[in-house]
Parts: sequence; C-alpha cells; structure tokens
Amino acid sequence: MKVGAVMPISEGELSGRTASYGELREIAQAAEGAGLDSIWVYDHLLFRSPGEPTTGIYEAWSMLAALAADTSRVEVGTVVLAIPFRNPAVLAKMAATVDEISGGRLILGLGAGWNEPEFDAFGIPFDHRVGRFEEALHIILPLLREGHADFHGQYYHADDAVLVPRGPRASGPPILIAGRRPRMLRLTVEHADMWNAAWFGDVSESESRVAPLREALAAAGRDPSTLEVTIGVNVVFPELVTPADEVPTHALRGTADEIARGLRGYRDAGVSHVIAACTPPSAAGMQVLAEARRLVGAQG
Repeated sequence: MKVGAVMPISEGELSGRTASYGELREIAQAAEGAGLDSIWVYDHLLFRSPGEPTTGIYEAWSMLAALAADTSRVEVGTVVLAIPFRNPAVLAKMAATVDEISGGRLILGLGAGWNEPEFDAFGIPFDHRVGRFEEALHIILPLLREGHADFHGQYYHADDAVLVPRGPRASGPPILIAGRRPRMLRLTVEHADMWNAAWFGDVSESESRVAPLREALAAAGRDPSTLEVTIGVNVVFPELVTPADEVPTHALRGTADEIARGLRGYRDAGVSHVIAACTPPSAAGMQVLAEARRLVGAQG
C-alpha cells in the first residue's frame, strides 16, 4: 500500500500560518526524502460559509507544477480537480504538461466540485455538475489517452482537438475519480483507473463508502482488481500539534507505531493508496508519517 500526504496550500493551514512556496517546497521534499509515495493538492478557489470570514487557497495547477519540478520521485496528484473550473480540453493540455514536468508522475484526480460559494464568487455555473462532468470526460480522456477528441455536447465541445506534444506516457496519466452517488460511481467504473473517498479516521468509518463502489463494479461486470481504491485519511501527530492547529475529530493519531496500526487496517481492507491530511502538515509531520509507512511494511 502506498502512503502520501496533502500539501498545506490553504490559507492558515500550516499551524495557523499560510505557507510560503519555499515552505511548501521544503515539506514536499521532506515527504519525498523520508520515503512517502506521493504528494497531493486540493483544488478550490476560496472557502466561504455564512457568518465566517472568507479564506483562500493557492491555485492547484500552478502549485502542483512547481512541486513537480522541485521533486524527483514522489507521485504528484490532485485530490481532486473540480472539472467546472477549467475548460476540459485545456485541462487535458495542462495535465499532459504537468506530467511532462514531473517525468510521468502525475495522478489526475477529477471531481464535479461541491462548494457552491466559490462557484458563485468566480462566476462558474453550479448547475448540472454531474452532467458537465460526464461531458468533460468525453473530451479529457480521449485527448490524454489517444491524443484527439471530437465531441459536441450541451455544455462542452471540442472540434478536432489534438493534444501535442503528448507528454511522457502514451496513454496519459492514471485517472482518479472521486464521487459517492450512483452516477459518479457509474462513471468511475466506466472510465477511471482509481477511485477516492475521504476524509476518515479508523478504517471502519470508510466501509459504508466503499460498499456502493463494490456494488457498482459488480453490476458492470468489472474486475475489482482493475480499479485502485484510494482513501483520504486524517492523521494527527499529538507531539507536534500547536495551539494554532485545527485538530480533526475523526483521525488516526499518536506515535508512528500507533498510526501504522491504523494504516495497516486500510491495507488489510484492500486500499491501495492512503492520502493523509496531516495535522500539522509540516516537514516534521512528514517524517512521522513516513516512519509509520515503513512500519506497515516492516511488520507485515
């Protein structure tokens, strides 16, 4: 089982501070140097809730491209890109470019988006998100996998679009889809290499989310072993937590050995990749998470 970590690209996420790019580079390189398998970025434009101050986040693609250039081994992924934020043909072009920058390490995570205030603030339609998502796949996937797309739908179209240069992998990067409702699960089973659900603590919390995916795979006659299951897990390092950290209720927590026991539960449940949202998401936290990953493998 692989273990990776989400980079703290949101405002105030690094123990109450907004990380500079230099700090994010240091955290990513610490994750890589310590032996983690992947680093990930969220895709949002802002966070806004009634009665709360608006907070922000760095733009995901720009940040991922920089981190891809400043690392050499870890996979780099999006968890997950909101399809409506970008034209799908241009998104495919961006993905091929980041895959080239990374030397073929990109995992392209895709979703329909969910946070309506950011759609409204940036003038992006919030209606028919799954319909838009499905149409976008008919452009993104052919471009990345075959280099060409022709599609005319209600929301998107591509007229003899070609993807050149193609990037380092002839079939493009692996596609991860995050979704929980029947239509999104159907699209996952039809098109994806990987699926994601998040955010959990103990493995038992994720079981009810994974069961519908298993049912969708069975209904479609797809071999479950051909679709990787990835799970987003909150991980807390109590010895590193500061008063400025927001500590999630549902999380694996404790020493590296205690976290390893929790990770082992995910491995035994058939999860192929754990994506950890760490508290704190610091370079020191990456070291503890990597030690937990090592213990999972060392202890069988």
